[in-house]
Order: sequence, then structure tokens, then C-alpha cells
Amino acid sequence: MAKKLIERIMSGSLVLQIGIGIIAGIVLSQLSPSAAGSAMLLGNLFVSALKAVAPVLVLVLVASAIANRRVSHTAQMRPIIGMYLVGTVAAALLAVIMSKLFPTELILQTAGNDASPPQGITEVLGGLLLRIVDNPVSAIMNGNYIGILVWGVLLGVFLHHAVDTTRQMLADLADAVTNIVRIVIRLAPIGIFGLVAGNLADAGLEALGGYVRILTVLLSSMAIMALVINPLIVWVKTRRNPYPIVLTALRESGVTAFFTRSSAANIPVNMALCERLDLEKDTYSVSIPLGATINMGGAAITITTLTLAATNTLGIEVDIPTALLLSVVAALSACGASGVAGGSLLLIPLACSLFGIPNDIAMQVVAVGFVIAVLQDSAETALNSSTDVVFTAAVAQKDPS
Repeated sequence: MAKKLIERIMSGSLVLQIGIGIIAGIVLSQLSPSAAGSAMLLGNLFVSALKAVAPVLVLVLVASAIANRRVSHTAQMRPIIGMYLVGTVAAALLAVIMSKLFPTELILQTAGNDASPPQGITEVLGGLLLRIVDNPVSAIMNGNYIGILVWGVLLGVFLHHAVDTTRQMLADLADAVTNIVRIVIRLAPIGIFGLVAGNLADAGLEALGGYVRILTVLLSSMAIMALVINPLIVWVKTRRNPYPIVLTALRESGVTAFFTRSSAANIPVNMALCERLDLEKDTYSVSIPLGATINMGGAAITITTLTLAATNTLGIEVDIPTALLLSVVAALSACGASGVAGGSLLLIPLACSLFGIPNDIAMQVVAVGFVIAVLQDSAETALNSSTDVVFTAAVAQKDPS
């Protein structure tokens, strides 16, 4: 009986379970604040588990993706990849603008974790260079995600020409770590229950206002990206009205992706849609799976918005050059987002490290992301997946002749 109950919980809807955890946390915080304070231990355990798996995840995923990359000889792939990258950077820049227009603060436990904010772009770049040359073991132990990312890239580049068995072993290792992350994320409802209960017991119901505000900024940014920025990118490329394909992609790809919450799981839907749109098969058969990996505008928005919310909470001033650097880092981080639900949240510490934000605080920001992930992750996936079709259709239309 207990085994069947565990199996049912593990195979059930994560969104529904997180929703139940949030409601239960709110109720407990109002009925018994003392018990809610004790429940915070569950939230702290969840945050600690995230801190344990995230550095290893970034290292092996990046190394495996680069080592096992496939080079396409299709001429049409170059402009599509260009649109993917431009769109992801544009999404990060949009998130910076929205975060400046509508600044938000989060409820974070900062006692004993004072951040050392950099003084301008010069100090940011200096700290960035020092973190790049960090020892890989030290980088993993101390949550230096910049160093972890660089080591992952270097390992991937030099293992790209390794024998097939070595590259397959690396891919298997990435799959194994991803499965461990899935287990941790399946525990999110329990951790979020503890976080919501504990935070509301300490700060009161006004803490919910911070969640609602940050979620509103995120969803608004994604809507603007889908309905304004993406059409503009397509118009610049094609000089044709982009909205027929944009609306078709949102309706037939975005809606499905919203509920599956997985760009990878939505690949067959996108492939079928491209076939109905009569696009070049040699192109979309490559661009759609590739887009599910590197076309991550929604993830860039999430990483940038939550990072800037953390800097605002800690009173760290972000000047324009540093914001531009953050946009590039967020875009590159987004391209390495894990294929699991909420994978982009695990890359927030990488962006936070630009501002000297300690890993303990950065992981609390990740936990806030999981609280709002019921809608955030669904909208993010819908934007990412539908954009794959939009940008592919802008390039891969068949010649009428």
C-alpha cells in the first residue's frame, strides 16, 4: 500500500502537488505559526539539496552538450541559430528593462550571509576573471558557477574529438545527474510547503505580495516577448506580417507546452506543426530539436528577473554596463538549462555570482522560483517551444516554384 502511494505521488502532476504545498503552507502559517516555523526545516533541506546537485549538474550538462554536439551542413540552419541567439539575448535585455521599471523584493534569510557587491563594471569583470581561473574542485565546493561553466566548456571542447565510448559515457553521466535532479525536484512540493509556511509565519501574508509581483513581472515579460519582440525579429528577417505564424505557433505549440512544461517533450508536437505548415523537412528536423536545447528566451527572462530581484532585495546597485553583461550571462546560461521542469532556476546562482551574492542566498532565490513555478515554468516553456516554430518558419518556407 505504501509503495503504491509513493509511486502515485512520484508519477502525479508536479504542478498540482506544488499548488497543494503552497495552500497547505499558507493554511499552516495562519493556524499555527509555531508549527509553521518548525516546518521551515523541510524548506531548508530542499534548498540544501538544490545546492548539492546544481554545481554538478551545470558541469556535466555543459560538458556533455558540447562534447556530443552535431554539426549541421544545412545552409538554412545558420540564420535560424542566429535568430535563436538574438531572441535569447533580447529576452534577457527585456527582463532587465522590466525589472528596472517594476523593481521587486523577495523574502530572503540574509543573516550571516552579507553580500559583497561589486563597485561597477570594472570590479565585476575583475571578479569574473578570478572566478574563471578557479580550481574546478574549489569551484564546485564553493558554488563558483562561472568557474564551473568554464571548466564544463573546456572539457566539452576537448572531449568532442574523443572516442565514441568516452563521449557516450559523458552523456550517460549527464543523464544520471539529470535523473538525480528530477528526484530532488519531485520533493519540491514538500520543500515549498516548508518555505511558504516558515516565511509567512515570519513575515505575514504580505510575503505573498512579493511572489505575486515577481510573477506578474515574469509573465508580462514573456507575453511581450511572444507578441512583440519575436514578431519584430521575424519581420526584420522576412519583411512579412509575422502574426499569422506567431499566433498559430502559440495556439498549437504553446498551449501544449504550457501543460507539458518540457520543450523536449513538445518536440513531436512542433515537428508535426512544421509538417502541416509545409516547411522544409531537412531544416526543421534539425532546428526543432536544436531549439529545444538552445532557444531559451523564457529561461533568460526567468534568470535575469530573479537575479535582479535578489540584487534589489540586497540593495546592490546594478549599472547599465553590468546589466548588459548580466543579459549576456543569462542568455548563455539559459542555453544550458536542464531538460527537467524548473531546470532554468538552477542556473540563477551563476548569474547571482556576478554580483557577489553568496550561494546560500542565491539558492533561496531558486526556492522562490519553485514557489511561483506553477505558472512561471509553464509560461516559460510555452514561450520557448512556440518560438522554435516561429523562427524556423521564418527561414524554412518552401520555394513556391
